[in-house]
Amino acid sequence: MRIALTGASGIVGGFVLRAAQAGGNQVTCLDRSSGFHLGHAPDLSGHDALIHCAFAHAPGRYRGGEGDDPGGFLRLNRDGTRRLFDAAVRDGTGRIVFLSSRAVHDGYPAGAKLADDLPPRPANLYGELKADTEAYLAQLPVRGTSIRATGVYGLPGKWRDLFSDYLSGRPVPPRIATEVHGDDLAAAIMLLLDQPAPPGQVNCSDIILDRHDLLAEVQALTGCTHPLPGRADSAPLRIQSCDRLLALGWKPGGMARLRATLPHLLC
Repeated sequence: MRIALTGASGIVGGFVLRAAQAGGNQVTCLDRSSGFHLGHAPDLSGHDALIHCAFAHAPGRYRGGEGDDPGGFLRLNRDGTRRLFDAAVRDGTGRIVFLSSRAVHDGYPAGAKLADDLPPRPANLYGELKADTEAYLAQLPVRGTSIRATGVYGLPGKWRDLFSDYLSGRPVPPRIATEVHGDDLAAAIMLLLDQPAPPGQVNCSDIILDRHDLLAEVQALTGCTHPLPGRADSAPLRIQSCDRLLALGWKPGGMARLRATLPHLLC
């Protein structure tokens, strides 16, 4: 398959690039090195699929990623993505996978269960942007899927400050969140490209991770004797069900994947 990929130099895009190439696909990276910027409408002739992972935002921020320029944030990400999708339709690219976010559901009450078919209810500009883009993709004449990813781990920068604080003996506040490894997210994206009739939206989440448990694994690896943070209250978590991906045969790595990854993350 010939795939056009945006954001290949980013966190998720890097995982997707490796997965796509490992599967024997030919990948065209649409990034700064190739002259692509969000807002361009590149020639996608001859490509079977487009995977859109690129996202322009304030450094280190997704929710709140507009910084002090919400107009520019929307112009690049909403309007630029629409032009990109329109180019894919124009050039006969038959499949699109869009990297969306669980933020489309931030407006649901604490503790809500987030099903694959739950309508968007964003609570911030980031979620609104992702929901608007999902809706735009859904009405295009292509096989398109929006994948609503939770927090992604797998690169050393993810928890660097957290690990540093713990290993240095600084207090760590309790926190609990949902996570998915970048390799498992990439596998889900590639799986969606293989479907003759892919679902329009899917959730992508794997483990519920309490900092207490994460740092207990760090403690076991390092021999650090600093006290662990208390456990966080899990009741407010909005937990995604991933029934659609699991029905397609997706098999995320769970805590075993986290444990195998931790030595790399601690480097």
